[in-house]
Amino acid sequence: MTEPKKVPPIYVTQPLLPPLEEFIPYLQKIWDSKQLTNNGPYHQELEQELAKFLGVEHISLFANATLALVTALQALRVTGEVITTPYSFVASSHALDWNGIRPVFVDVDPVTLNLDPKKIEAAITPQTTGILPVHVYGIPCAVDEIERIADTYGLKVIYDAAHTFGMRLNNGHSVLEYGDMSILSFHATKVFNTFEGGAIICRDAKTKHRIDYLKNFGFADEVTVIGPGINGKMNEVQAAFGLLQLKYIDDALLKRERVDARYRKALGDLPGIRLHPIPADIRYNYPYFPIFVEEGFAVSRDELYQRLRDDSIFARRYFYPLISEFPVYRGLHSSASSNLPVAAAISHKVLCLPIYPDLDEETQDRIVACVLRAARGE
Repeated sequence: MTEPKKVPPIYVTQPLLPPLEEFIPYLQKIWDSKQLTNNGPYHQELEQELAKFLGVEHISLFANATLALVTALQALRVTGEVITTPYSFVASSHALDWNGIRPVFVDVDPVTLNLDPKKIEAAITPQTTGILPVHVYGIPCAVDEIERIADTYGLKVIYDAAHTFGMRLNNGHSVLEYGDMSILSFHATKVFNTFEGGAIICRDAKTKHRIDYLKNFGFADEVTVIGPGINGKMNEVQAAFGLLQLKYIDDALLKRERVDARYRKALGDLPGIRLHPIPADIRYNYPYFPIFVEEGFAVSRDELYQRLRDDSIFARRYFYPLISEFPVYRGLHSSASSNLPVAAAISHKVLCLPIYPDLDEETQDRIVACVLRAARGE
């Protein structure tokens, strides 16, 4: 009796990896120079190339995006309370907590799943000093309305832009240009990665200088420390990898778009499955493929999740549970479920299917077939 053939696992994402042989010359230069970190030549070059690619002027690289967000809050001297979303990865709220700032959760828009501007304004108190919105799944927040609110009440705005690499709005501007600062993630799971990594995009050279001091322990020169900095520097191996990645990013984005299109064609008319709409007037980067399992579907979201796992397809419930439901934040007044009905409902419906540049059609068909079997109740 032969054992059943094991099928290879399909994970929700795979990192973009350029040819290894093309990375070796970069490593050789690092070995020859013996400069591994501290604003080396690859670090400087990557900042310059990313600024050009992203259409921004001032960018500061970090070892990871969480350190970047923690430092951004320090650089802007944000205190007190900051309004943010419960529908995100927990790092966005953790960065506030590490700075001694109280997160204030408000509900999300039912279409974009980003912070609802109407709920932002209603949550402002005398202790509010900032807004930390997240461009969820790369869909831009209501940036103009958030800017109006911030200007009216004198608030800082820091965007968690981890999902928005390469995004542009219909006016041709990068989504990273909005707010006082935007934070990018270059984690292995992201559209563009440097193994781990991140960046702060800010508005002027003076602010960038302060950020660069703070990410290097606060040193302004050999004998001067201007503030309680942190070690947030990106090293030369990460930066070199990022430079090589940039050569392949346009092709990777095109492949992601094709995967997205095939999913939409296969699942777009499936009763009980709702797809997340992409605004027609943006240059999108296809970072995730979320579906929402509604009441009309044959099985629940969690049952579909388990059926996929039983077939070695590792979809993820991004984002479930809500940040506000974790024990560390559950006690906050703003975490009450009655305060967040839209986010709570969405978190129990969402399921992100695998998407990455090398997801071939045969593998994608296997994912779709599993969803279709569940739709038929098989």
